[in-house]
Amino acid sequence: MTAAPPETVTVTKAGAVATLAVNRPAKKNAIDEATWRALPRAAAALAADPDVAVVVVRGAGGVFSAGADIAEFVALASADEARRRAYADAVRDGEEALAAIPQPTIAAIEGPCVGGGCQLALACDIRIAAEGARFGVTPAKLGIVYPVASTRRLVAAVGPARAKELIFTGKLIGAEEALAIGLVGRVVPAAELDGSVAALAAPLAANSRYSLVAAKRAIDALAAPDPDLDALDLLWRGGFSGEDLKEGAAAFLEKRAPLFSWRP
Repeated sequence: MTAAPPETVTVTKAGAVATLAVNRPAKKNAIDEATWRALPRAAAALAADPDVAVVVVRGAGGVFSAGADIAEFVALASADEARRRAYADAVRDGEEALAAIPQPTIAAIEGPCVGGGCQLALACDIRIAAEGARFGVTPAKLGIVYPVASTRRLVAAVGPARAKELIFTGKLIGAEEALAIGLVGRVVPAAELDGSVAALAAPLAANSRYSLVAAKRAIDALAAPDPDLDALDLLWRGGFSGEDLKEGAAAFLEKRAPLFSWRP
């Protein structure tokens, strides 16, 4: 009997913190089409899980992701238009599913974070890199174009001039340079990456989930053209009538830690 192939995306949970991992360590977590197609399923499961407050995104085996699986590009170059469109749709849908997870997401980056790996990291809310991590946006070395949404997120993180330099050159940069240009928010010693991510995730998980979900929706909407300000105003006003405000105010007055109960 042939064993089933391993899952290319895995989800594990420890309390209120879930970890979504690209699971192709033998390929340095290169993202193939099956992985792009697995991301929406994993993201939907996390979004619907009332026990999950924070999602950590990483690669298995100490490597974030070396990028897209280039072997698939060889076949795509000679494929028909329908096949190429299906692949492009899978890439887009995987990245957007990750970006749309309503809970805060933290990218824990170690080793290479290149091409498609950068797409995943940029789709996360917070990026923490280990010393020694390397970053690159390399479509110009392959004769392809970085996805529009990915490019928009890169520009938002580092600005147009830096984005052009990274994409035009396809060069790899180290963690410290990534920090200096805003591609990541923090760099920590490699041995401290897991502890730093856990130390950040813990207070997020203890905060009001209504506040976190509403804040993420507002920030993401305001970064896009023509946000629905009326809908965002309703989110803000909704906090005044929610159970989390009652608990948060009572806990503050009673000098105790709040126990928030709102769930999406």
